[in-house]
Order: sequence, then structure tokens, then C-alpha cells
Amino acid sequence: QLHLVESGGGLVQAGDSLRLSCEVSGRAVAYYFMGWFRQAPGKEREFVAAISWDIRRTHYADSVKGRFTISRDDAKNSVYLQMNDLKPVDTATYYCAGTISRELPKEYDYWGQGTQVTVSS
Repeated sequence: QLHLVESGGGLVQAGDSLRLSCEVSGRAVAYYFMGWFRQAPGKEREFVAAISWDIRRTHYADSVKGRFTISRDDAKNSVYLQMNDLKPVDTATYYCAGTISRELPKEYDYWGQGTQVTVSS
């Protein structure tokens, strides 16, 4: 059982950067494929980025490639999302998720409560 807590959201201007953190407890994050998702008001939740359990593979949505970077620090049992050059369309609640999988998961078993990111123009 994983317990995920996101932090680092806030209100920023277009072009600014934010770093989201996901603190994991319950089990070692090293066993899990970890991902970030987001959901804007009135829209469905969408995939943002994911990182494999062995840290060898990362995956990104086309909309964030080149701007966002996912990373993990297994010693701190945490996952991060560095977001650069933020745009108003990035405004959403961002969720951390985890599951045991050797390949990019289609579903995740564990979810955090989310952290709000608001980007003003």
C-alpha cells in the first residue's frame, strides 16, 4: 500500500517554473512505476509524465515534452516534476500516481490528493 502526498503547486505567471514533489510512504518507491497526471476544470484527467521503476525510462505527453522533467529519488522515497516555461494551458490539479509494472502502465493503483497549479497570462 502506497500513500502519496503532492506539494509544490501554486500561482505563477506564464514562463515561470515550478517543481512538484510527491512524497511516498508505505513502501519503497523503488518498486513502482510512478506517474504524474493533471486535470483541468471541466476536462478529463490526462497523462503528463511517468518514470519506470528502474529509472531507465521516462515518458511524456507531447504537450509537455521539452518543458517538463520527471525524476525520482529513491533514497528520499520521492518523485518530482520539474515544470519550466509554464503556460496558462498547464493550469490544473496535478496528481501523483504509482503502480507496480514493468512497462508504462495503463492504470495506476495509488493516487495522491493533488496539488493545484495555476498559470496566469
